[in-house]
Amino acid sequence: MSLQGKKSRELHQRSQKVTPLGVHSNFRYWGDDDTLVITRGNGAYVWDADGRRYIDYRLAFGPVILGHADPRVNAAVTEAIKGGTLFAMTHPLEIEVAERIVRMTGVEKVRLANSGTEATMHALRIARAYTGREKVLKFEGDYHGFYDYMLFSTASTSLENFGPRENPANFENSKGIPAAIKDLVVNLPYNDLEMLEERLEDIGDQLAAVIVEPTMGNMAGILPRPGWLEKIRELCDRYGIIMIMDEVKTGFRLARGGAQEYFNVRGDLVTYAKSLGNGYPVAAIGGKSKIMDIIAPGSVAHGGTYTGNVPGTAAARATLEIMEKEPIHARLTEIGTRLMKGIDEVLIRRGIAHSLTGHPAMFGFSLGSSKPPLDARDYAGSDESLYEKMMHHLIADGVFPEADGREPWFICTALSEADIAETLEKFDAAAKSVL
Repeated sequence: MSLQGKKSRELHQRSQKVTPLGVHSNFRYWGDDDTLVITRGNGAYVWDADGRRYIDYRLAFGPVILGHADPRVNAAVTEAIKGGTLFAMTHPLEIEVAERIVRMTGVEKVRLANSGTEATMHALRIARAYTGREKVLKFEGDYHGFYDYMLFSTASTSLENFGPRENPANFENSKGIPAAIKDLVVNLPYNDLEMLEERLEDIGDQLAAVIVEPTMGNMAGILPRPGWLEKIRELCDRYGIIMIMDEVKTGFRLARGGAQEYFNVRGDLVTYAKSLGNGYPVAAIGGKSKIMDIIAPGSVAHGGTYTGNVPGTAAARATLEIMEKEPIHARLTEIGTRLMKGIDEVLIRRGIAHSLTGHPAMFGFSLGSSKPPLDARDYAGSDESLYEKMMHHLIADGVFPEADGREPWFICTALSEADIAETLEKFDAAAKSVL
């Protein structure tokens, strides 16, 4: 059964004539019969080109935390852009957004960027400059952006390409990455404290940074084991390594102060994007003053024509102000917990072995085993085919999670009790359909 209606198919075919695969991000291509064209969103819903409404749990891969087209955020942007959008000089909105980020997260200084990729890319450059070292350690299944240094052993890597656990491989997730870069990247399994400590005994003095997602944002929201983030913090202090907390997905979603507040572990540098602007393009790098202050002409280069643009900063100011004034995180936790509990009950009733993972604001589940996965290798043992079939049925029925189980279900505050009830009813139907 194709997910495309007549108009979506026509528009996608038209796009394919001028764009590779007909999409502007590879993750949006679901095949020639299932790639949808979305024409609008409002609150918890999106509509495709054929007018079909979906309850949205993709939420643009996480940014839309207040709901699509939130009138408060849109009004703030509309008012701000009446005075222009870009000036190649500082605008007061940039200052206010940086002040809010400092106040809410506890970082000491901030530089704005336009995307999560930009933020982590610049954070890595800052770490290398500060330490005088070149190597970076990341973890299998973690995704840190679309640039050469981080496209190794991500969530898109199949199990056989991770290599043996005792000697993990660096697998390139794209053609066109210079071979020399592979020597500067080290990959280890997520949540393996013993292997991390052993590896850093050998190479700790060579590493500029350890970069980590506080929860695995592209691996069903897998949470850190107790002591995992604390161990990274301890080892980075021991060996003079910069700990980069990649909060592109968790920042302002798990708590007002992000994962640093939620897990009570602080990075040296922290990257933000996604929920910062409720869907507008804005990102940030935050960190300790002594590290951030090496950004300067003749030292560390950072900039961008659109960095600090008025639409993005106006959206960020409005979104952060709402977060500071309203209990939206309690609301996200309440909604997400109810949905997770309902999904668990459906799968138990239908006799489908499963485990739920993640925080209620961004959670996932794997099928085929009741043992929760701790890393990308564990998750690769789940029944991904069954998951995809179930989600295909669910999407066709008007509930829109990502069809790939590695991407979490995201929650927005615009979801209603009726939306949750409809989702669970249709989820039950989807589970029944695949048995």
